[in-house]
Amino acid sequence: MKHKNIEYLINQAIKREEEAYSFYSGLLKIVTDPIARDALQFLADEEMKHREFLIQYREGKTGGKSLRMSDVVDYNIAQYIDAPHIEKNMETRDVYLVAAHRELNSYNFYKSLADTQPVGEVKEMLLKMANEEMRHKEKVEYLYANTAFPQTQGG
Repeated sequence: MKHKNIEYLINQAIKREEEAYSFYSGLLKIVTDPIARDALQFLADEEMKHREFLIQYREGKTGGKSLRMSDVVDYNIAQYIDAPHIEKNMETRDVYLVAAHRELNSYNFYKSLADTQPVGEVKEMLLKMANEEMRHKEKVEYLYANTAFPQTQGG
C-alpha cells in the first residue's frame, strides 16, 4: 500500500509539472516582450525537466539525490503583492509577478507533500523539488524587482 501512495504522489507531481508547462506555454502565446518570453521559455523548459525527473524517479531509474539543494533567496514579493490578471499586452513586470505566484504555489504543493511523508528518500526528494520551485520563484522575483524598480542613474 505504501508503494501505491508514493506512486500516486509522484503521478500528482507529474501532472502538476505538465500543468505548469501548459501554463507557461500559454503565457508565451500572449506575451510579446522578448526578455519576458525568454524567461517564460526557461520556466517551461524547467517544468519539462522536472516532469522527466519525476518519471525517471517513479520508474526507479534515478534517486532523489540527483536534485541539487542550494541556498535560495526568497524576496517574498509574491507573498505581498497580488498576482495581476493575465491579459494580452500585459506589462513585463506583471508577467514576472504572475510567474512568481505560480512558482510559490508549486513550492507550497511540494512542501505540503513532503510534510506528509516520514523521514526518508521520498521526503528528501519532495523537499528538493520544493527547493527547485523556490529557485524559479527567486529568479522571476529578481526579474520583477529589476523591472518594476529599475536602477536610476543617481543610484
